[in-house]
Amino acid sequence: MATGLPALLRFPNPVNELVARTVACTVLVLSLAAAATGNRWVIAVLAAGFVLRVTTASRIDPIAFVASRVIAPRLGTPRWTPGPPKRFAQGIGAALTVPAAVLAFAGATTAAVVLVVLVACAAALEGLAGFCVGCWAFARLMDAGVIPATICEECADLSRRGRR
Repeated sequence: MATGLPALLRFPNPVNELVARTVACTVLVLSLAAAATGNRWVIAVLAAGFVLRVTTASRIDPIAFVASRVIAPRLGTPRWTPGPPKRFAQGIGAALTVPAAVLAFAGATTAAVVLVVLVACAAALEGLAGFCVGCWAFARLMDAGVIPATICEECADLSRRGRR
């Protein structure tokens, strides 16, 4: 974690898996609503949420804030997982939903909905099955040497990795 960043911009490491899955379930519901209606404002809310989560984690994003402070504590003991892969996953979500919002506001609703459906699929896997597509991609990129081991030393230590 970069210590020179203001506290607001530091992504947590480790991350509570219960919070991540709760956020994913909320993203799933919003994504399905956006895909079903093509509502550009719902898509914009999705995009804003991903941008807020990738930059500030749960500090500003209302979904992550409620997930971490209200819902996850009621689900049981925290299950900690490395933060960098989760941040990478949030970045992928932003990379899909920001263009989706731009497309939706430009009138290209079908293209926007296709991107949102991709987000819904990933959110369903994370929220319902506990499989983080972005984390999986992060691990593959680390294995290939694209992401340096120094970004996530716990991830680089194969003996400490969970599901691959």
